[in-house]
Amino acid sequence: MRSRAFHKFWLKVAALIVGSFGPVFFLGTMIATAEPARLTLDLLSWPIDGSVTYAASDTRFLSALTGGFLLGWGVMIWCLSAWVHDAAPEGVRRAVVTGLTAWFCLDSAGSLASGNAPNAVINVLVLLSAVGPLWWPARD
Repeated sequence: MRSRAFHKFWLKVAALIVGSFGPVFFLGTMIATAEPARLTLDLLSWPIDGSVTYAASDTRFLSALTGGFLLGWGVMIWCLSAWVHDAAPEGVRRAVVTGLTAWFCLDSAGSLASGNAPNAVINVLVLLSAVGPLWWPARD
């Protein structure tokens, strides 16, 4: 399960995991479509209690930025898999693992600092899912 071909496949899995948050948060930019983003943030700040409202315009603006960054990052990982991996599989693997680890550290630190410790726990699950077998170099 640690072949280059499987790593290339898993890069697409990671791209979908990261990129899938983009459209969700984009929907949070408009009150009429904000419920998926609001529910996602409510879930990430466990427990689900309705405390996240998406009523503030600055929250919706931040959601637009976040959605754009996450979609772009997911597309970049997909493109690395499609266009670069065959030429530099170890470099692509290391770049994606490093990027995901950097996200994990800063996002989790920010979650703890903002009083949203449950998100730091959820981040462990997202990190493990997105990185999967990419933690280790391919064997072939």
